[in-house]
Amino acid sequence: MSQPRPGSAGATRTCPHCKATILESAAVCPGCRHHLRFEPGAGANAVPALTPLRIEGTLQPPADGAAWEYSVVLSIRNDRGEEVTRQVVGVGAMQPHERRSFVLSVELNPATGKAAGRRTRR
Repeated sequence: MSQPRPGSAGATRTCPHCKATILESAAVCPGCRHHLRFEPGAGANAVPALTPLRIEGTLQPPADGAAWEYSVVLSIRNDRGEEVTRQVVGVGAMQPHERRSFVLSVELNPATGKAAGRRTRR
């Protein structure tokens, strides 16, 4: 897997606030939602991202047993079925009376900049 060059579609950088890997083109970090640079319209007038995938779910262990542990794993595959990345997003434990809710969403934004039309190798 090759990394896109800075300035090209798919290039990444680190958020200075939460240290997450984010798109270089992002004006607002999708993780911590801090503003990264001033852009006219980046606030309330900004065009919302297209969200073609959003999954929500709630888990609760059986009431008659001991604690249950969980691992949240995210895997991304390309169009050939090859795994591009795999990350453990979070881990934890739940007692029988506890519940956890999970939300997975994918936001799409049009690529901007000098290489918006180029295809990446990912």
